[in-house]
Amino acid sequence: MSVPASMCALQQTSRNGPQDMRLINDAPVPVPGRGEVLIRVAAAGVNFADISKAHGTFLDGPRPPYLAGFEAAGEVVAVGGAVTGPQPGARVVGVGNGAFAEYMVLSAAAAVPVPPGWTEQQALGLVVNWPTALAALKPLGVVTAGQTVLVHAAAGATGQAAVTMAKHYGATVIATASPGKHETVLALGADHVLDSIRGDIAGDVLRLISGAGADVVLESAGGTTFEASLAAAKRVTGRVIVYGVAGGEAPITNWELVYKHQVHIIGLNIGVLIQAAPQIFGEVMGELFALIAAGVLTPGRPTAYDLADGPKALAELETRATVGKLALLP
Repeated sequence: MSVPASMCALQQTSRNGPQDMRLINDAPVPVPGRGEVLIRVAAAGVNFADISKAHGTFLDGPRPPYLAGFEAAGEVVAVGGAVTGPQPGARVVGVGNGAFAEYMVLSAAAAVPVPPGWTEQQALGLVVNWPTALAALKPLGVVTAGQTVLVHAAAGATGQAAVTMAKHYGATVIATASPGKHETVLALGADHVLDSIRGDIAGDVLRLISGAGADVVLESAGGTTFEASLAAAKRVTGRVIVYGVAGGEAPITNWELVYKHQVHIIGLNIGVLIQAAPQIFGEVMGELFALIAAGVLTPGRPTAYDLADGPKALAELETRATVGKLALLP
């Protein structure tokens, strides 16, 4: 299979945000090393982490200039040494560096097969958003039937997956989203949807469940919403799973944990989970594919943009103007 020497890619040129992302047509095509595969990218996923990296706020993030993006799906076109699978021709999805490009290198061991009958676009989220939602709900949130789950940013890719799975596990789901996205979230099965912009989230949650508080809170908003998440969680036994900082940092003190918010706060970074607790991640992925086989999780329907429109897609994601998963098409 012929592989060119150069390719088109989106290069982040500063730490001033995605507006300084530029399309270049002479980026060298990466060469897969030992244990790696090279894919021809069919679709790349857009995530809030891409925005954090573009602003230089992602911990140990890349220094510009760098090829942007980290999630992609496509066809294997070459393999490095010691790779027994996947082989050229296989369709896979995974994470690596430089996904906003025509070609990308992935770890062979972490490349996940695209489910039969799915397109590469539909598989985006399978290794980032969906495992994050499931890990937050099950091994960390320990959600059980009859409990109440509060899901922030419920119209986003991770939020939509969380609503669907929480309902499957028998939970009552209270979701937050901007008013224009409420119908989308209700269609996923959410029992209640609160206004994420102007509502009194903590007060509304407590009123809905008679002051008891939510058993599990999936917190990705950050900023001022973080305080509402802590106030909305059930005293002593409530679990707040923090996996995003889209709204900025939010300080919490030990005094507040002792006297104001007596809850469990659990941090989740899916990349760290993969590295530090591979057995747990393996169980998450096993459960994820069981949910797919059972029809609980169905192929995604991302909003697609041309690769050159990557800065526009990131800007719209940053301003909360999007719904669901976003994809860039080389």
